[in-house]
Amino acid sequence: MAERSTAAVDVADNSGDQPLAADAVMATADGADTQNGRASDGPMPEKDGERRSAAPTAAPELHSGHKLARRYRLEECVTRLDGFSSWRAMDEKLRRAVGVHLLPADHPRARTVLAAARSSALLGDPRFVQVLDAVEENDLVYVVHEWLPDATELTSVLAAGTLEPHEAYQLVSQVSQAMAAAHREGLAHLRLTPSAILRTSTGQYRIRGLAVNAALRGITSDTPQRADTEAIGALLYAALTQRWPYENDAYGLRGLPKGVGLLAPDQVRAGVHRGLGELAMRALANDGATASRQEPACTSPEELAKAVAAMPRIRPPEPAFTAPPEYQQTTYQQGTYGRPAPVGQPTTQAVPSIPPPPLQSRTGRALKWGVAALLIVALGLGSWQLADTLLERSNSNDGESTQTQQQGPNDTAPKKEPVPLSIKGAQEYAPDGTPQNAGDVGKTYDGDPSSYWRTKSFSDGPQVVIKPGVGIVYDLGSEQEVSEASIALRYPGDHTTLTLYAADRPKGSIGQMKKIAATTTKDSSVKVTAEKPVKARYLLVWITAMPYAPYDNFSGAGYKQGITDVQFKG
Repeated sequence: MAERSTAAVDVADNSGDQPLAADAVMATADGADTQNGRASDGPMPEKDGERRSAAPTAAPELHSGHKLARRYRLEECVTRLDGFSSWRAMDEKLRRAVGVHLLPADHPRARTVLAAARSSALLGDPRFVQVLDAVEENDLVYVVHEWLPDATELTSVLAAGTLEPHEAYQLVSQVSQAMAAAHREGLAHLRLTPSAILRTSTGQYRIRGLAVNAALRGITSDTPQRADTEAIGALLYAALTQRWPYENDAYGLRGLPKGVGLLAPDQVRAGVHRGLGELAMRALANDGATASRQEPACTSPEELAKAVAAMPRIRPPEPAFTAPPEYQQTTYQQGTYGRPAPVGQPTTQAVPSIPPPPLQSRTGRALKWGVAALLIVALGLGSWQLADTLLERSNSNDGESTQTQQQGPNDTAPKKEPVPLSIKGAQEYAPDGTPQNAGDVGKTYDGDPSSYWRTKSFSDGPQVVIKPGVGIVYDLGSEQEVSEASIALRYPGDHTTLTLYAADRPKGSIGQMKKIAATTTKDSSVKVTAEKPVKARYLLVWITAMPYAPYDNFSGAGYKQGITDVQFKG
């Protein structure tokens, strides 16, 4: 079972030459305009230092239902251009939707695409869409990647209007930090367009197309950091103004007026955040713009990320609460329902009559006396039952006292209830030398149910087969009697297998440890109880099977588990 790495694969971006409709569609995983039945891709204006090679080979002629590697069933072609095609497919092994890019093995860019997919997969950054497979087989080269139906393409977001300052700040911050990390590993994007940015339902931004998108189109650049920095500046400019910072219309956005050059964002739209507008100009200064306030231009994603971090933090807008409308009496409550208005007097100014005092009629007086009688009877019955109960309790206490005095010194003491044991420290137990998430071990006993330690995401399961298991060793500070452990898990499902071991030292083989108890569960919490208390200082919580869980918080879909809280008693 292999731990999956992540990368971005983007094949279809919105056209850089023709304006698109304002009602942009929801992103799938390929940037294709599936609503209009065509690929929303096209040529992108080349920048200085960028080169594009020709692609004479035609895209492979495949049809829905075709299977790759007897596993990936093609279902719908969403892009077919420039010698390659993109499909929505079904992974029949893991029963999930995936995206597939296909091109002939004799395509002039086939080797470049394979190398780009494999190198970007090694980045291991969850801010990029994951590459799941990159294979050459049967005269075909195909790249399999995540399919994100719940993510929204930035093109669709911008079609609805500009972003709030806080949202624009999050966009430029997350994208610049992610691209800075990619460039530190020698990877560039070269096609950072609104269709390459996806916003998830949790508000996180994910980038697709790292290295692979440029390789599919044969795009190279002599200054890749400069090209990606300018692209991020264009994204921020579009988020603030809903305009594309070049003369041509593109990605559903109108371009700037021709012949006037690059205008500052606050000259295009009133009310633009000043700090973010200046930041966009500093990034776009690579294309000949002049940075405002004499600040130096940002020439790399690293410099742009540092400039964003140096800005005052932009807080999210306060939620707006509307006051409830004032209570309006109806004509029935005002005592005018069914009464004709006097002659010559408007119906809207009828004076409400004063209702009579409550409970003053004959029925009201009878009701008051009836309620009073019921209360008296209820109080009497309650007093009698309370006195009887107290008397019985007094008699039982007298009997217990007499029985206690009659017990001899050899009588057995009552069984003591287990009490919580304090955890003094913990560390991840990884006998194979590859820990899962060693820095978050302390979150399993910090008392915060929202924090957690989580394993990596595995392709096969539920049984862990690539390694003997995963777990955490807890230190009680000194030898204690342990009788049970309560463990709160992050992911329910079929299934989690846990074993509790007692150890003399934090590191050692499981064969040298004493097994206390084991259990298997489908729930999000489990209680492991020993047949009899065991004395130990170190306790190992060992996981050998994990359920399948979807993508969440930068962790890919797969077989995984997390621990939110651990408590030992003895």
